[in-house]
Amino acid sequence: MARRADLLDFAILGLLHEGPTHGYDLRRRLNSALGPFRALSYGSLYPALKDLTQRGLIAQTTETTSATGRRPRIGYELTPEGKEFFDAAVSHAGADTAEDDTFAVRFAFFARTEADIRRLILEGRRHRLQERLDAARADTRRKREEFDAWSAALARHGEETAEREVRWLSELIDAERRHPQDPGPQP
Repeated sequence: MARRADLLDFAILGLLHEGPTHGYDLRRRLNSALGPFRALSYGSLYPALKDLTQRGLIAQTTETTSATGRRPRIGYELTPEGKEFFDAAVSHAGADTAEDDTFAVRFAFFARTEADIRRLILEGRRHRLQERLDAARADTRRKREEFDAWSAALARHGEETAEREVRWLSELIDAERRHPQDPGPQP
């Protein structure tokens, strides 16, 4: 659970790195940045915001809305300590950055990651997927007779998905090697 919380903290700090915002907008942007299959609830977001505030990595701001008669909106902004913490986190390229959940979150903030770190993360992810793909192929060969049509189709789908991602990662790695200062992959 702490790892998931660390990923959420990383994502919040990454988005606040772009500028201050309020909780509703932050949740919307997190859901957009992290993909459609990673819905984030307010029940996860606000405790994370409170913890980051207590740790001094973000600060609350208040937007006055006296003209509308509504209560003031609470916003959040990155503190200098938060910027330093995020900069240190984004320059990390350990083995954990190749994991399924971690990789997706890190990839969402590759624009703030140095080229050599991006390449290390991409290479680590490709290596991890290639190991899984090789193991899955070996398992499929050993158990081919045991598979019914549905199990065989699922195994093929898994292998094809991994093959596509390995190709995609290879293309990104090649692009990084050719143009390390380029802001991202070519369309």
